[in-house]
Amino acid sequence: MSETAVVSEPAVKPAPVLEVRDLVAGYDGTTVLRGVSLTVPVGCVTALVGPNGAGKTTLLRTVSGLIRPTAGEVRLDGAVVTGLPAHRRAKAGLCHISEGRAVFKQLTVRENLLMQAEKGCESEAVERSVSVFEVLGKRLNQVAGTMSGGEQQMLAMARAYVREPQVVLVDEPSLGLAPRMVDVIFQFLGNELVADRGVAVLVVDQFVGRVLDMAQDAYVMNRGQITFSGSAEELRSSDLFAHYMSDGSIS
Repeated sequence: MSETAVVSEPAVKPAPVLEVRDLVAGYDGTTVLRGVSLTVPVGCVTALVGPNGAGKTTLLRTVSGLIRPTAGEVRLDGAVVTGLPAHRRAKAGLCHISEGRAVFKQLTVRENLLMQAEKGCESEAVERSVSVFEVLGKRLNQVAGTMSGGEQQMLAMARAYVREPQVVLVDEPSLGLAPRMVDVIFQFLGNELVADRGVAVLVVDQFVGRVLDMAQDAYVMNRGQITFSGSAEELRSSDLFAHYMSDGSIS
């Protein structure tokens, strides 16, 4: 897998599988999200971009249930999940791959995969994972923390394949990776998850241009609010994007 995935624009916009409505949330009494609303359609990549500190990671953590909002709601496939803890949202079909190699570093690759598998489907889960990331098949007995950063990120991404979710939230998947590994990760998101399996993906990443290449929809966040919503193509052709590419910040 060496070429960047490009997912073509659907003729008819699919229905949203993830809906965020007027979400307010933060940490230790400090409000970070200020009435955030967005939708993620079935079988599409949605890009979430913005400057550092805009609230993107906080939004993903709130949607996945790691942070409890003070207002607003989260709907998954039409059902309100705002009050559900993270593990129940995961069971309902929401997968959150957080920033920073979300693997159990002291366990082997096989053990990491088995921990994510449904009971009774462990062998199948391992087989599916190594079918999409072949290098993991050569590392099954290796301790995850001793692998390269790119291989650890593959292992983290494999969780989205093992669990068969409806929605995958991905936070900075390319962070610290060599360009070749970035290609592998982006192709997995755009091809194996979206094009082949119809999963909805909401992705935050530093390589804004690369993300917009494979995304259909895009949102820009700044200071805890959505400041742009539209198609990825519209964002790419906007003055906002040109400003970002010139100084590295969207405001």
